Amino acid sequence: MLTDVDINYLAEKGISKEMFEEQLSRFKNGFPFIRVERAAVVSDGISVLEESDRKECIDVWRNYLTQNKMIVKFVPSSGAASRMFKSLYGFLAKEKNELSDKDVAYFFDNLENFAFLSSLNSRCKRNEGIDAIALRERGRYLDVVNNLLGKKGLNYGFLPKGLLLFHDYADGARTPFEEHLVESTMYAKNSRGEVNLHFTVSDEHISYFNSLWESKKDNLSYRYGANFNVSFSVQDHATDTVAVDMDNNPLRGEDGKLVFRPGGHGALLKNLNDIDADIIFIKNIDNVSPDIYKQPTIENKFVLAGMLVKLQKTIFEYHSALESGSSLSDDNIQKMLDFCQNKLCVTNKFNPLETKADKIAYLKMVLNRPLRVCGMVKNQGEPGGGPYMCQNPNGTISAQILESSQFDEQNEDQMAIHKNATHFNPVDIVCSVKNYKGEKYDLTQYVDPNTGFISLKSKNGKELKALELPGLWNGAMSDWNTIFVEVPIETFCPVKVINDLLRPEHQSIQQEVC
Repeated sequence: MLTDVDINYLAEKGISKEMFEEQLSRFKNGFPFIRVERAAVVSDGISVLEESDRKECIDVWRNYLTQNKMIVKFVPSSGAASRMFKSLYGFLAKEKNELSDKDVAYFFDNLENFAFLSSLNSRCKRNEGIDAIALRERGRYLDVVNNLLGKKGLNYGFLPKGLLLFHDYADGARTPFEEHLVESTMYAKNSRGEVNLHFTVSDEHISYFNSLWESKKDNLSYRYGANFNVSFSVQDHATDTVAVDMDNNPLRGEDGKLVFRPGGHGALLKNLNDIDADIIFIKNIDNVSPDIYKQPTIENKFVLAGMLVKLQKTIFEYHSALESGSSLSDDNIQKMLDFCQNKLCVTNKFNPLETKADKIAYLKMVLNRPLRVCGMVKNQGEPGGGPYMCQNPNGTISAQILESSQFDEQNEDQMAIHKNATHFNPVDIVCSVKNYKGEKYDLTQYVDPNTGFISLKSKNGKELKALELPGLWNGAMSDWNTIFVEVPIETFCPVKVINDLLRPEHQSIQQEVC
């Protein structure tokens, strides 16, 4: 039973009593599994462009950049980096200066190759009297890790990934935040020199991002001839979800208040929806390359964006014709139906279109919604989602990005589809979020609410259940038109654990800047 204090607390967070009760019912009843028709593969859901087509897309995007359009890069950046250091935290817990863990040993063997070494050396000298390398040589490994992760050191255990030093250059190391700024100047700068970026960050880190931006903006603006417009937002607490115990009873903290948790990256749909732009690029904060490896990323951003603009042009023409009320020939209607199936990958499998009015209504439904073009890389064992063709509640089959948790593990046929998928979602997305009149779509109207999921977590040593909202590029974009394009693996270089920074694609020691 909700108390008056509970109801007031819900109101403070912007969560209605009905929303709260709906969340509780999800824990009790679960979510239905999506019906997956097949994995998207090359020539069946995933496009591989010929060189001439790539060149055309590049030219289209280059021309688009000369127009008076609002282009924004949206970068989810709220996650703390603490999970990167799981092995180092395990090492600290043992309280022994013994390198028995191979990941920890590898970290120390390659300490010289981390971009943060200079900063770490400074903190170690201040706190220990000698630098990190000298501490390593004396076997004082715990002191090195404490100075890396602790508050008296670099505080990397608290900071988000976006603020860690990833790549080294002759003029100093860069964070992922800075790399995104630099990268954006190469494919999202318009003819007026404007570059617009929006970062979603946590409440506890926003001041750190602002401080870094204030310290870097003049130099970056001068070096790259860019007028940066950088903004930040935090996840709305109204998107938090209640936590429950293993019997589905709402958890309460020591203060007696209901326990809520962030609703996953799907909660960022509200942040994305607040952006007024013609084209929006979406890319995760940790997927950045040093300058010497940026070229494949830049070229493929041009390709994806150019393809989006080409498709957008055709969609706007068709949608305008449908809405104008002018007579449409059967041939024109069939041409539009073919476009929906062959270009937008939307198949009308379960709804018979018997009359001309049926066909026009169907075309309006398909064409009048947001559009995204998503880069996909060949699957090389990375954890995460991938591209599939799925059945939708409206009777169509369309392209969707699914996570493994959305598959029914008890269904052998569905799991076989998942197991045999050939491509992986690197979160390399370009979005069109306005209709042919220039009116912005309300993105909250294109979510499949049945695509959330329940995960197991722990708090103070006790197991709990957490409710994840439909993922930002999964169920939150379920009713978008979605196009998959194969992009090279070189465009995908995430950092999930600290030693990923030792991979060749992140090693940029003393290289020249762009």
